[in-house]
Amino acid sequence: MNIIIGLTGPTGSGKSSASKACLELGLKLVDCDKIARIAVEKDSDGLKAVVSAFGKGILNTDGTLNRKALAKIAFSSKEKTALLNDTIFPFIKELVLNETKQGKILLDAPTLFESGINEICFKTIAVLSDKQNRLERIIKRDSITKEEALLRMSAGKDDDFYLKNADYIIYNNHSEDIFLSEFKHLISEILGEDL
Repeated sequence: MNIIIGLTGPTGSGKSSASKACLELGLKLVDCDKIARIAVEKDSDGLKAVVSAFGKGILNTDGTLNRKALAKIAFSSKEKTALLNDTIFPFIKELVLNETKQGKILLDAPTLFESGINEICFKTIAVLSDKQNRLERIIKRDSITKEEALLRMSAGKDDDFYLKNADYIIYNNHSEDIFLSEFKHLISEILGEDL
């Protein structure tokens, strides 16, 4: 049996905490952030496409992707973020389809709906959180300034986008224990079994 549950939400909402918990629930985790890194490895077609869109200034001297240089350009406007997504999504989608052929899977995909990968999901869950919580998490997680974190947040979708598109919404504004308990209960409900 193949069941894919899509997990998404804006940056800093706490998806990674939920995705770690999926292993306890007997779900295979497919992490689109990791897949996105594979999609732009040195000499890959994905990296060539991104360089074609954003220029050679996003490369390190050894020909690998300079993520900070790309982020600075790609998150400078919604149009540039959309260009990055449109360029890289086909390569990510192909790798995701290879990873999700069988089993009970949690697909952690920050751009689940934008990429169209939601089409392969049985159900979708969006994790939302207050802006201040998200800001603090991003600064801590990525070791960046408040201004850089705000830039990343503004490049993403607002809560209404997720409220309109996701099958389920879960809020992560309290302790991690409360959030994970609610998340596990929701997964159990979706799968129709006690985990």
